[in-house]
Amino acid sequence: MSTEGQTSRRHPLDRRALLRAAVAVPAAGAAAAGTATAQAQAAEAAGPTSRGRFDAESPRFALAVLPDTQYLFDADSADPAPLRATFRYLVDERSAANIAFMTHLGDVTEHGTEDEIALAADTFRTLHGKVPYSVLAGNHDVSSSTDDQRGDSAYLAAFGPERYSAMPTFGGASPDGYNSYHVLRAGGRKWLVLALDWRISDKGLEWAQNVLDTHPTLPAVLTTHDIAWSGDDGKAQLSENGKRLWEALVKGNDQIFLALGGHYWPSGRTVLTNDYDNDVHIHITNYQDRYYGGAGMIRTYGFDLARNAVDVETFSPWFLAGDSDKRPPLAAETVELTGPVERFSLSVDFEARFAGFAPSAPPKPRPASAVMPRGTLAYWRFDASGTGAAGGPGATVEDGVLVRDLTGNGNDLTVSRLHSSGPDALTWSDDHHPGQPAHASLRFDGGRGPDRGAILTTAGGAALNSEKFTRGYTIETFVRLPEPFEGDHSWMGILSWEGRNGDAGKTTGWSPSEPTCSLNLSPERFLQFVVYPHRQDADPTSWSHAVPVGRWMHIAVVNDGRRTVMYVDGSKIARNPSQPSTGIATLGEPFVLGATQFDRRFGQGFYGWMGDTRIVGRALPVAEFLTSFG
Repeated sequence: MSTEGQTSRRHPLDRRALLRAAVAVPAAGAAAAGTATAQAQAAEAAGPTSRGRFDAESPRFALAVLPDTQYLFDADSADPAPLRATFRYLVDERSAANIAFMTHLGDVTEHGTEDEIALAADTFRTLHGKVPYSVLAGNHDVSSSTDDQRGDSAYLAAFGPERYSAMPTFGGASPDGYNSYHVLRAGGRKWLVLALDWRISDKGLEWAQNVLDTHPTLPAVLTTHDIAWSGDDGKAQLSENGKRLWEALVKGNDQIFLALGGHYWPSGRTVLTNDYDNDVHIHITNYQDRYYGGAGMIRTYGFDLARNAVDVETFSPWFLAGDSDKRPPLAAETVELTGPVERFSLSVDFEARFAGFAPSAPPKPRPASAVMPRGTLAYWRFDASGTGAAGGPGATVEDGVLVRDLTGNGNDLTVSRLHSSGPDALTWSDDHHPGQPAHASLRFDGGRGPDRGAILTTAGGAALNSEKFTRGYTIETFVRLPEPFEGDHSWMGILSWEGRNGDAGKTTGWSPSEPTCSLNLSPERFLQFVVYPHRQDADPTSWSHAVPVGRWMHIAVVNDGRRTVMYVDGSKIARNPSQPSTGIATLGEPFVLGATQFDRRFGQGFYGWMGDTRIVGRALPVAEFLTSFG
């Protein structure tokens, strides 16, 4: 490491923390088991000798970053043990933490001698063939007065293109061999990692630009040794070399959203705006000034595409592997770094950030035939295929409009208004959940005082009215609540069967006058699914968390003939009753969308949007919900 005129400083911890002796990477999250296809892709990415499978399709994965290790490979005072521990950690935790890749930021060694380079190269064997990685030259690995046109070196012989050629991620190297790139699949898409020499030449910059031009739709992480420096406040600013990279490569290529460097300490970060008015995160990562030369400390970038976040953590696997009771004091305070530039989260709307170079194609509508699995009893959608008379967005849905049951089972729905509700109580909409088969919905404007709304009901003789569901059922719908959520909509109904549970001989419920089955919204915006089973005298009720406003959600209620479980957006909720529940005590009464009765009278109607709704006479797995594209 060379400070090049910058004063090196200690960066004290904001607080000290001890981790458990055995710990995964919380930021990355545990990867769920994938499909056979995902597992095959993960196995390919991991390599034949990987101890754990990497799930390339999971929305959560980790990028491991390893900065300056030079003091661990310093002539006769070298000690590779910390780095070997780091590499063992990455291998052992690859599956649990879903580690996609590791990138070294340069200054592998202190003097770049053949002996130091050879020991470092041998240490990397712990990782080689198990987790893909990149390494780039720092100023201590090569002659610091040269750029990437320097020719042969001990570093190039050990860490040149031949080292990575067998890796499935390796894309190629510059003609000089000092710059390389990798393409990895993670989070269900491909990503580009550029590993650039500490002093890239104009030829190297042309090569890097060509790599970006050849992969124009891939989000890119740029790694190099020297890009920014920071003071004790953690506010990074571009170094002279960083300014050159910014002007020549980064700001004009919207693909580059994250740039990582080492070389300087203390660590820091900043956000710059590129030519496309988008954020580029610039981070310094370097711990060589810490106890034991940084002890092979790594930083993990836990990408969470579901949360639109990147969670960053910094820790030493070598210290973690030791007995915490026997950990030296300096190791105890270095085992994890928790200051604001070492442990933090980035908020990144990945779809919006990448839209300029890799716009996501919205899924096309799916025909009804593609989403009616075995046992489908009723399926309604609010586009032309479902109604034959869908109007333009905002147009009134007139009373008497028929929404067909696309299964052909005759459970068609007829529109009517509650009480004296006006035309705006029900209108057509093209708003829809992104995973919904039909790209249309109905906009309900129900509410209290006076009770208003609209409903869709089956005819008196519809088969669904008397279906008992003794073998189980799956009831699904798509719902969006307005934002702002104005007015009092306490206990508004979403769907239900008409009638009174007392008429079915049920005695255990809150009131014998409530219907035998309904999905409602509580004053706290908790979903409530209450059912009076066909077989048991009971009223098992599922409760969700407080559901969001302003965005679509998919709701599924699944019964396997024994008990009922509610899912929101494919996630099982906590408050599902364990008591037995077999079937639904239907009374031959109509099925209803848009409201719930009490004592055979409808009060307020639903307030919000409702999309495709499907009822299947058996329990479906999550993979077969309406949101599945399988």
